[in-house]
Amino acid sequence: MRRLAERLGTGSTTLYWHLKTKDDVLDLALDAIFAAVEIPGEAGRGWRADVTALITGWRAVLLDHPWSAALLGRPMLGPNVLARSEFLYATLVRAGVAEPHLTAAAYGLSNYVIGSALMQTTWTARGEHAAGQAARDLFRAKSGDYPVLAAHGPLVADGDWDTSFTIGLDWLLDGIQAGAAPITSRQE
Repeated sequence: MRRLAERLGTGSTTLYWHLKTKDDVLDLALDAIFAAVEIPGEAGRGWRADVTALITGWRAVLLDHPWSAALLGRPMLGPNVLARSEFLYATLVRAGVAEPHLTAAAYGLSNYVIGSALMQTTWTARGEHAAGQAARDLFRAKSGDYPVLAAHGPLVADGDWDTSFTIGLDWLLDGIQAGAAPITSRQE
């Protein structure tokens, strides 16, 4: 709080008039970056296109702010987060997803984008090529213990994070659509 106050040109006690804890600062910072996640507005695109646009926009913002993905385990109730959450839930409802599947679908999508961004920022911060080579060497050395990992390894193919993310998101959306198929087919 002291360093933040210095950067803002004020005293830390002045900050405490507006914020009670460091967590309040983190909550405000997270909500502020969510303002950059565009809420799709083009009518008639269909629920899948809207969810895809929202989730890929969220991922881009998380990757632009690598510190943010690690903080997303906290409850987020700021207006920017809530507006995007409302849009996600409303879009899934429009697709025919109902409780208890609605919350599961929204959490699944949220956890996927957070986990993907966290994994990518962690790997790239540590030197993706070196980390990938170390993993490949380990899998080769332990192929008897981990034959499937040795053959297919949990590495992003050729460092193509975007393609891997898109394929995974399509799989999730396919599952959501299959669970809401009778309603979804009428609304697409």
